[in-house]
Amino acid sequence: MIVLVASCALTLILGYLNKARCAVAPFYDNGRSTTFDAVKDSWVCYSDIQFLWLGRDIDNHVFPYLHGAITSNGVLTGGTVEYPVLSGVLMWLGAVPAHTDAEFLLYTALLLAPFGLITAWMLGRLAGKSALLWSVGPPLIMYAFHNWELPVVATAVGAVFVMSMRMSLRVKAVLAAILLGVGFCLKLYPGAFVLPLAAYVAYGGATGRVPGTKLDIRGALSVLAAAAGTVVVVNLPFAVLGYEGWKASFAFQSLRQADITTNSIWYWGLRQLWVTDAMTAESHEQAETAFQNTVDILSPLLVFAAFGLALWIGVRRASTEHVYPWVAVSGSMLCGFLLLHKVHSPQYTLWLIPFFVLLRVPWALVAAYLVADLSMGIGVFRYFAALAQGTDAGTEEFFVEFGVWGRAVLLVVAFFVFARARPRFDASRSGSDVPAPDVPASSTTSTSAAP
Repeated sequence: MIVLVASCALTLILGYLNKARCAVAPFYDNGRSTTFDAVKDSWVCYSDIQFLWLGRDIDNHVFPYLHGAITSNGVLTGGTVEYPVLSGVLMWLGAVPAHTDAEFLLYTALLLAPFGLITAWMLGRLAGKSALLWSVGPPLIMYAFHNWELPVVATAVGAVFVMSMRMSLRVKAVLAAILLGVGFCLKLYPGAFVLPLAAYVAYGGATGRVPGTKLDIRGALSVLAAAAGTVVVVNLPFAVLGYEGWKASFAFQSLRQADITTNSIWYWGLRQLWVTDAMTAESHEQAETAFQNTVDILSPLLVFAAFGLALWIGVRRASTEHVYPWVAVSGSMLCGFLLLHKVHSPQYTLWLIPFFVLLRVPWALVAAYLVADLSMGIGVFRYFAALAQGTDAGTEEFFVEFGVWGRAVLLVVAFFVFARARPRFDASRSGSDVPAPDVPASSTTSTSAAP
């Protein structure tokens, strides 16, 4: 554990130093480093943290959402940011003592780093040496301080960690659901894991369901209620005090287009069927509009279809194994989201790494994904730099497309591998479900004998 956490700390330092290459003196009057725009892509040291110092009133220390809105052309105003409310609050906190983008990057890194360390500790407690993939893997260097991902990853891993503890199934499931609700208020995606967690409770947790007995519907509903209640409690003050600013953050994401910055299969695949260079300007605009409208419909539909497939595979497993594989199903759902959502930002890899650690998957799959991710994570910024300089971008575009389609193919593989995978930790041994006070002792005895 000492090695895991210490190595994670060293990796986080390297991750900060990598991004800090873009944040050096001198500075303009608005606090922006004069080197940022010149080198951020060619040096591959770009971060959303430094970029968003300007344009969201972060540099003016405006508390987010309360006085914000969104213009007709999709520009956020009045302190509103494009992320859920808790990420917005973290952004504001990191900016409170800052006067330049370099200071904002530093203070934000100090704010986020503990979440990376606690994630390393929890993964180590759950999966042992496999957690080194998180602590020393390339993604943590590249993306730890690219955006505000470390807190939301900590909530997702924290939910799994809580479920491994020895306490009443319903109690720990409610605590895990609260963590997932908090994660939803940071970056949305952990909210999807509430459904497999509820199914896990319905099937009796780690000890499993005795064939012929009823599902614990009340326990499952308590999980859903805890997560929903957390989301409401966190969001309600912002919705009441600054409804327009709060709503604007969701409107911004819904209006975002599948363009060259999204790194998705939609832009690099489907768009080629709609938009060509040979088109006239008018035809090009019409085709682009039709493409974006199609993605706005297809992307969410296919994401939800992938969620449904993952949940159904979990039910099929539970019918023979008598335990609902909620961590495996959650990993599959995440793969479906990453593959089919219209935006696939490079730092989303941090969401996926814990599932590579927690589930028994082939290390060849992990290594292949890291290679494709490196191709994307480095290639895309070099590609932007070549385009900005007007030089030949053929080589850089190859690495981008290799990253896009390499990740896409591997996400399809990982979807089904995760769905059938077993955890690296023994939930039934490390965190036996203590019977709740309202469960008769006889039920506990019969359930503990289940396979």
